[in-house]
Amino acid sequence: MHALWIAHVIVNDAEAYGKYAALAGPAIAEHGGKFLARGGRYVQLEGKDRPRNVVAQFPSVEAAEACYHSDAYQAALSHAKGAADRDLVIVELTD
Repeated sequence: MHALWIAHVIVNDAEAYGKYAALAGPAIAEHGGKFLARGGRYVQLEGKDRPRNVVAQFPSVEAAEACYHSDAYQAALSHAKGAADRDLVIVELTD
């Protein structure tokens, strides 16, 4: 069952976050992930507004979780820590 990786982000350091993004893309692709939305236009209806929203689809929850814990993604994530406030969740799709 496919899964979505959904991130809501406030970028505090664009340069450092850019380094994260450059490394995160290949790590996500390596685990079968593909971006469906990446910082585009959005409408905030409820909750905390985070102006950067990213959605990636993975073959499964396990693939998305393996990506997050991979050495390549953790190396990317080291640039995001302190450079952004983020919420990240993995959600399994339903039929």
